[in-house]
Amino acid sequence: MKFHTEYLWFNTKHHREYINITDEVERIVAKSGVKEGMVLVSAMHITAAVYVNDAEQGLIQDIDEWLERLAPFRPDYRHHRTGETNGDAHLKSLLLHHEVIVPITDGKLDFGPWQQIYYAEFDGQRKKRVIVKVIGE
Repeated sequence: MKFHTEYLWFNTKHHREYINITDEVERIVAKSGVKEGMVLVSAMHITAAVYVNDAEQGLIQDIDEWLERLAPFRPDYRHHRTGETNGDAHLKSLLLHHEVIVPITDGKLDFGPWQQIYYAEFDGQRKKRVIVKVIGE
């Protein structure tokens, strides 16, 4: 059994941003030498998410608008009593979740049609990271 771990670092230009990280994850899988296994991709911050979906700009905008409707920015979150102002970012992260596991077959990510891996940032403009852990033979 092989294990390989790398980190991806982000410092987004916007407060909310969606970044396609598929190419980076594919590079890490190839570097690992794993032919059969899985890769875990996990945001290491509670105001970010990792998800799998279509790489289509209209859909990304729809996801962003949907999240804003379900967890809008507002000043009255109880979390803000701590001095933070990112209560909505925590909730948005819960809706998309913080990690995905993708199978590796014959050394490649084994996706369905159109699937891509995204890092979603909801409280950006500061340094954050994602762990990519490859496991297999």
